[in-house]
Amino acid sequence: MSLQSVRDFFAAHQLDIPIIELEVSTATVALAAEAHGVEPGRIAKTLSFRLASGEVIILVTRGDARIDNRKFKEAFGKGKMLAVEEVVALTGHPVGGVCPFGLAQPLPVYLDRSLQDFDEVLPAAGAIHSAVRISPARMADITAGSWVDVCQPVAELAG
Repeated sequence: MSLQSVRDFFAAHQLDIPIIELEVSTATVALAAEAHGVEPGRIAKTLSFRLASGEVIILVTRGDARIDNRKFKEAFGKGKMLAVEEVVALTGHPVGGVCPFGLAQPLPVYLDRSLQDFDEVLPAAGAIHSAVRISPARMADITAGSWVDVCQPVAELAG
């Protein structure tokens, strides 16, 4: 199970990070924000892309951010989001539960700078009803993630 792979990842890295399991679905940013009682931006959404080179990457952004196509292309070249079946096969996590922890295979992890607007964010934990509370800096350390700037500024989204 995907949730178990996250537990195993935390245990293997000797991380004392409690996994929050809820009775309700947190498969979308809106559902997760409501379930956890936080603003949508604090939900760390994890996206999976296949780049033109064929490489698959994981990108974690704040929940209310949108990808800026120009910035994405400057950082990675062309890319396209994975189909649902590919997400499950390559990450080991179901869509709505994808996170940068306990991946089925090693994939490069990138974290958008938009996450740094918060001291704590809530990424999923491998299932559509799970999450963890973690600082963006710790998430970057744990996943060996690289910081990128590929999202539209949130102020632009409100306008």
